[in-house]
Amino acid sequence: MVLKDGAKMSKSKGNTVDPQEMIAKYGADTVRLFILFAAPPTQDLEWSDSGLEGSYRFVNKIYRLVSNFISEAQSHTVASLDIDILTKAQKDMRQKTHQTLSKITDDMSRRHSFNTAIAALMELSNALAKFTATDEQSMAVRRESIDITLKSLSPITPHICHYLWNALGNETVIINETWPGVDNAALVQDEVQIIVQVNGKLRAKLMLSADMDKAQVESQALTDENVAKFTEGKNVVKVIVVPNKLVNIVVK
Repeated sequence: MVLKDGAKMSKSKGNTVDPQEMIAKYGADTVRLFILFAAPPTQDLEWSDSGLEGSYRFVNKIYRLVSNFISEAQSHTVASLDIDILTKAQKDMRQKTHQTLSKITDDMSRRHSFNTAIAALMELSNALAKFTATDEQSMAVRRESIDITLKSLSPITPHICHYLWNALGNETVIINETWPGVDNAALVQDEVQIIVQVNGKLRAKLMLSADMDKAQVESQALTDENVAKFTEGKNVVKVIVVPNKLVNIVVK
């Protein structure tokens, strides 16, 4: 059911929206995106002009992201992706890309939850907009992320995705492209954030290697400068280490 201002749309109430007018103003892609993003299939859809405008801004954001990349690619080399020489920032961008792809693949194919898939793509576009490096491998990482974004969005906003896909130099029809596969290696974290508490109170956040054992994590936590302020001169009764998450130091 489609609602407007909390009431069911009907001609008798005079609260209907002409989809052709919306398509003429914002484009079919925007209207499709809004309808799929506004609510899951099992819930009523509340029509929102501001929501439609938000969808329009997102479509334009994707256009700018790809257009900027195409412009930069004219003066910077886009090398073949070499995962063995990537920097941490490049690995983080790839991880975000493939985490998003993993989520939206499940959302769209199994759960049929297009609204959460779109939300994840919006988050990815925010990360991609901040990742602006133009060295060879950064450009390769950006290209991979853009390709995945366009392929993932193409069932929802086919017109703009097809246009941008061809603008990138591809001669195929994007909607006929194979769905991208998740690179599970990209999902592996090299570092994890460890929360350090002293008697249950937050005292530090450490970025540590994901393959550290408990003894190493405990040592890093106990020797942290800020943590030491709250343990110095006290008896450490117990140290609880939750792998890849938390260290809680109990002192008296």
